[in-house]
Amino acid sequence: MKLSLETRDLARARADMLVVGRHAGQARLGPELQALDAALGGLLSRVLAVEKFEGKAGQSAHFYSDGRLTAPRVLVVGLGPKRDAGAEAVRRAAAHGARRARDLGASAAAVLLPAAGVPARLRAQAVAEGAILGTYRFDKYLKEKNGKVLGAVAVVEPDRRQQGAAREGVRLGEIWAQATCAARDLVNEPANVVTPASLAARAEEIAKAGRLKIRVLERDECATLGMGAFVGVAQGSQEPPKFIHLTYAPRGRARKRIALIGKGITFDSGGLDLKTADGMLRMKDDMSGAAAVLAVFQALPRLRLPLEVHGLIAATENMPSGTAQRPGDIVRALNGLSIEIGNTDAEGRLTLADALAYAAKEIEPDEMLDVATLTGAVVMALGLGVSGVLGSPDAVARRVLGAADAAGERMWRLPLHEEYKEGLKSDVADLNNISSQRGAGAIVAGLFLREFTANIPWAHLDIAGTAFAEKELPLGPKGGTGVAVRTLLTYLMRLAGRR
Repeated sequence: MKLSLETRDLARARADMLVVGRHAGQARLGPELQALDAALGGLLSRVLAVEKFEGKAGQSAHFYSDGRLTAPRVLVVGLGPKRDAGAEAVRRAAAHGARRARDLGASAAAVLLPAAGVPARLRAQAVAEGAILGTYRFDKYLKEKNGKVLGAVAVVEPDRRQQGAAREGVRLGEIWAQATCAARDLVNEPANVVTPASLAARAEEIAKAGRLKIRVLERDECATLGMGAFVGVAQGSQEPPKFIHLTYAPRGRARKRIALIGKGITFDSGGLDLKTADGMLRMKDDMSGAAAVLAVFQALPRLRLPLEVHGLIAATENMPSGTAQRPGDIVRALNGLSIEIGNTDAEGRLTLADALAYAAKEIEPDEMLDVATLTGAVVMALGLGVSGVLGSPDAVARRVLGAADAAGERMWRLPLHEEYKEGLKSDVADLNNISSQRGAGAIVAGLFLREFTANIPWAHLDIAGTAFAEKELPLGPKGGTGVAVRTLLTYLMRLAGRR
């Protein structure tokens, strides 16, 4: 999709379709729609009255302009109540409007979605994100594809004083959304395509395109370094594991050094503690954290942030075989802690443990963030629409939540309750990878991971419930969501002092 900024007023905007927004509960049209209605000779207000258009989120009405505008058709979308106006309302309305315009056969749309209190840059960014995310498809393997494509979207900003801010918003929105779609593509691919080796190859492509540093460690190198937890998970699969280390460095002095770590289990059968058929069916998405990290590194060169950012992915399958890790085995992680394997299906925390320990030892970052489809427990606690956040100290977790709110991604903080750590004790090792106590599985997993952070400020994002959608969502279809990409980008922008 080609994005641009349209500086003409709505009546003269060049597109197949105008997409305009209206809030619910408004007795009168806003200034922009009043001007458009005047150009249409009152046709807009008459259509809205006949259609009983209320401005609710997800509602739309369209009509022909009868030659009175440059654009032949007009689509009005609901923004919801004005009191709830915000960037996310604009983002969702833009997604709905772009999707509807595409399905009605438009190839180019001009979009104006006024929202009181939302600055021009954020509004333009939200429109750009919504348009790209809302029209996303993964149809690579379909013989018969839907031929309707919305090829161009112009974000309308007729106020000349705000055009510079709006132009930057369109640029950032395109970067955010393209990165999110890149993560979606990786998650939607089947596990026979996305293997540890293919993740490493994709990382190398991203590094080459963005002139980033990359190091890919093979199984023997990981074993030599002492990554017994990661290598133990990998030993059941014929696919060789890959430990991926990407580095983005600014041209000048870096303000901070950050490590982003993504869980990279390209398929999770559960190992010898085999999952049920239903539980295994969608386990190609167990590398969604890795997909998010790779997507962030795809975007970083275009942002030119004064940060040094490292991306780590311990990529492997978790498979049952004659060489697979057994319940009761003991492995030793890179930081020297021994771990008893209480359950081979709690493998993600083992791979993350070595990645966190590697970051602490080899990178010595100021902060670490890991992203993982880690526990079914977080789904029980927060459902399919909210990601879990755990972190230490409080300031890091608060910044993650603030970035998530700004990005429109719902996240909720869970406590690192110290008493639950008691369940991770083992009679024969320093830790067990599962708890002997009932409940609080997402919190216990966070407590386990914290043991490998070397007290470096850290946050853990559990995206098990949000990485893959079982139904169409306001910002995309069924399938991989690309969750956490926009939150991580917003987090890094704020650390760099760019709000």
